[in-house]
Amino acid sequence: MTGREGGADLRPSGNTPVVVLVRPQLADNIGACARAMGNGGLFELRLVAPRDGWPQERAWNNASGADRILDAAAVHASVAEAVADLHHVFATCPRPRHIVKPVLTARGAAAEMHAIAARGLRIGLLFGPERAGLDNDDMAHADALIRYPLNPGFMSLNLGQAVMIMAYEWWTAQDETPPREFMTNETEVAAKGRLENFLTHLTAELDASGFLRNLPKRPGMVRNIRHFFQRGEVTEQELRTLHGIVTELSLGRRQRGRAERETENGG
Repeated sequence: MTGREGGADLRPSGNTPVVVLVRPQLADNIGACARAMGNGGLFELRLVAPRDGWPQERAWNNASGADRILDAAAVHASVAEAVADLHHVFATCPRPRHIVKPVLTARGAAAEMHAIAARGLRIGLLFGPERAGLDNDDMAHADALIRYPLNPGFMSLNLGQAVMIMAYEWWTAQDETPPREFMTNETEVAAKGRLENFLTHLTAELDASGFLRNLPKRPGMVRNIRHFFQRGEVTEQELRTLHGIVTELSLGRRQRGRAERETENGG
């Protein structure tokens, strides 16, 4: 089986965990796992005794371009064979079965894996078959177990989802994207001076239109208007638009005033 033309250029970069799918049953799910791996920067896939053999066309059909991962996937007869060259193995396990091993969350495991990888050691992530998950013999090859902290009343995940959670945690553990940012596209946040210029313009026109004619309440009304615009980061483009709105409203008011005076004067 060869990769499709135009597939994503997904190549291993650095020391990343190996994903080991133990006795996977459906080719579609293997493809979904490759797609999830690509999302999270995991590029090496190993298959242990896939039920329907390998390769399977449907895996590529469901990988959404993660062809290189599937092209390079290695098939092994046993878990022992698949992890023989690895130094640390983590096994995903929704229900630990009387096993004495460390149990980590996905986030905790990702942090440990980064620390291990930084030492130059190789890591494996075991995922069990769709129907029943890993058995005790499979987990005997693992140094630690991973249990996802999900709704205890409903913890059902398909194989692709299970891989996606670990791929996401692996990626975000080293990602420096700020937790919140303000998207301004082709404009930029306006400086306070520009905002003050607009507020002066707006207040002058509100005075001229009579909106602020209640003099005792005027200071509080002006403060409320200022607070409204000071609450967030107004962009340059938004200020230009607001200036235009106020100018047009003012122009319309003046034109109406002239028309009314002309009517009164019999023009």
